[in-house]
Amino acid sequence: MHALYAGLMSGTSLDGVDAVLVEASPDGRLRAHHHQPLPVRLHDELLALNARDGIDELARAAAAARDLADVYADSLAAVLAAAGVPATQVRAVGAHGQTVRHRPEQGYTIQLLDAARLAERSGVDVVANLRSRDVAAGGQGAPLVPAFHAARFARPGEDTAVLNLGGIANLTLLAADGGVLGFDTGPANALLDHWAQQHLGQAYDAHGAWAAGGRVDPGLLASLRDEAFFRARPPKSTGRDLFEPGWLQARLAAHPGITPQDVMATLLALTVSTVADALLSQAPHTTRLRVCGGGARNDALMAALARALPGMEVRDTHADGVAPEHVEAWAFAWLAQAFVERRPGNLPAVTGAIGPRILGALYPA
Repeated sequence: MHALYAGLMSGTSLDGVDAVLVEASPDGRLRAHHHQPLPVRLHDELLALNARDGIDELARAAAAARDLADVYADSLAAVLAAAGVPATQVRAVGAHGQTVRHRPEQGYTIQLLDAARLAERSGVDVVANLRSRDVAAGGQGAPLVPAFHAARFARPGEDTAVLNLGGIANLTLLAADGGVLGFDTGPANALLDHWAQQHLGQAYDAHGAWAAGGRVDPGLLASLRDEAFFRARPPKSTGRDLFEPGWLQARLAAHPGITPQDVMATLLALTVSTVADALLSQAPHTTRLRVCGGGARNDALMAALARALPGMEVRDTHADGVAPEHVEAWAFAWLAQAFVERRPGNLPAVTGAIGPRILGALYPA
């Protein structure tokens, strides 16, 4: 019987926790998946902490880490129940935590999670703090999923790209010769969801329908694209530290009179254009693009990507046998397995670290 690993992921989109249970077989097999939305109070607190609201931050961060561990534990229990598997059969769970600061240029990245509490509640060995060792080795600590993407989606002799559309968009480039490159390209759902919440009163723009009815404003788009991060070469990573509502408002101030719907259309165009520019500049011979993350459900975004990348097969990861909402959590289950087997989990060519490193810290059950 193959060993079982679980993965728990809550990303920059803050839409909830994805839990997966997978078999560590040569081709991998998903046993179960569970998605659990974050409680509204915890969602708002994590967003406030990410926005550097400095009132009693230490105590609030500790409480949020505790509460997130409880949501993680509930999610893990639910996915094990769905698979009919007791906790004692799970070798380890890779738990990402919630990023509230990402400053690799200053030598740190912070993911909130009380991993000891998660181990105590779940009865499963927890592998957490998965980014800090790469940062300590001079890397960005992100993205970490390209190693999993290479194991799961690469095709020998064919240039393939995997695009994760979470709060931030990140690309993995899988070269025909086996080379792997990965980096963040800029904002995705973080700004799109913020704008939908502010103007629609909804968590997100379902299927991108509102954006599809708007018109892209060329002046605003040029202003949004005039950001040093987009011109930087990989390795590079980013987050809400940069692409947050204040960043958007500062640029909107120079373009008054644009309707909210047209702003939404322009934000979608920003994501599409920065992804397409990055892909075509770094891997112009790519023939397949596979999309995962919440943005894969945005029909307007997927259609715009296909238009921006003519001649490329643009499909979500269902085409390769993995549901888009499973990919990130599965990657952290894969990283937990790498830790247990004492294999490096980072790719220095992706993160910029000085060498391969075993990622994570163990919290025994």
